[in-house]
Amino acid sequence: MISRQLVLTYLYLLIYVCLSSGVILFNKWVLSPKYFKFPFPITLTMIHMAFSGIVTFFLVRVFKVVAPVKMTFHIYATCVIPISAFFSSSLWFGNTAYLYISVAFIQMLKALMPVATFIMAVFCGTDKLRWDLFLNMVLVSVGVVVSSYGEIHFNVIGTLYQVTGIFAEALRLVLTQVLLQKKGLTLNPITSLYYIAPCSFIFLFIPWYLLEKPEMDASQIQFNYSIFFLNALSAFALNISIFLVIGRTGAVTIRVAGVLKDWILIALSTIIFPESVITSLNIIGYAVALSGVVLYNYLKMKDVKANQLPADNNPDRSTKDKKALNTYRPDNSMDNNDGTVIGSLASEAAAAAFDEEAPLIPSARLSYVTRTQTDSFSNR
Repeated sequence: MISRQLVLTYLYLLIYVCLSSGVILFNKWVLSPKYFKFPFPITLTMIHMAFSGIVTFFLVRVFKVVAPVKMTFHIYATCVIPISAFFSSSLWFGNTAYLYISVAFIQMLKALMPVATFIMAVFCGTDKLRWDLFLNMVLVSVGVVVSSYGEIHFNVIGTLYQVTGIFAEALRLVLTQVLLQKKGLTLNPITSLYYIAPCSFIFLFIPWYLLEKPEMDASQIQFNYSIFFLNALSAFALNISIFLVIGRTGAVTIRVAGVLKDWILIALSTIIFPESVITSLNIIGYAVALSGVVLYNYLKMKDVKANQLPADNNPDRSTKDKKALNTYRPDNSMDNNDGTVIGSLASEAAAAAFDEEAPLIPSARLSYVTRTQTDSFSNR
């Protein structure tokens, strides 16, 4: 007999895969000048941030679903504000890429997420330069270059936007580790959005006022409130699904689900958006890059298991670690962008953070971050 818990686990995984793919395709459809014709990525991201900020306010302050953390002005000014700046930047650049390149090609470029995170971590001193990881990063980069070379509708501007968004998310992840982890601050998906969404909204307001507001005034855009509400609700629901999935599965399961989601997304995007054409060189390059990502995950998981061995011999430490797993904490993303949980689960949430604008949570082992997922409120 199949247990009820197992059925629920796979149901949550299915919901995550569907929501993650759906939000990305939904964002592309909304932003595309050819379909919904709302080419204002900053505005769309601000709608997501506003919606998340309002909903989490009611969940934290009114319904008290979760308790707020002890947030001081010093922590907010030195941690939340700089992290929000890079978070909003990654969403802005990642969503803007939808205007120029296809969903399929964007997913292929996101394979660079572990490369960007590794570079930033080494640069900031949170990780050491190792030749095995470095050669692995070279393999991923070569795969992405081959995939880019095979892109029929290659666009330099769109590619630069996406890559810039990936590196902004990678830097956000490093800052999350350096700043929040040192403060000992732990946030779950709801409280992270509660603190970060409003601040991200303010950061996005400045470029919106300078870049998009004049054009929106001139074109007299008519808002379809039902579409934007459904879009923002889908993105928020994705964050909740990530929380449910991480609470019930392990790192390997989530990574497999993420890879499956990427391939499904690439296939669906070519059906929903006929102008998106995939070549054999695209597939070969992405397969090479993906093999590098899988190998990277394997190497990092070995490191994590090796670091956890001493803790297993300490009963008190093991008890603390078991309790810690019940809290949704970080590690990347994920994808870029979005960002988890201590230990082996950290990377999934971080990745989700980049890809689906998932919550921003402090990072436990940033170097253990992988790629997938920021598009939600974007990208991703």
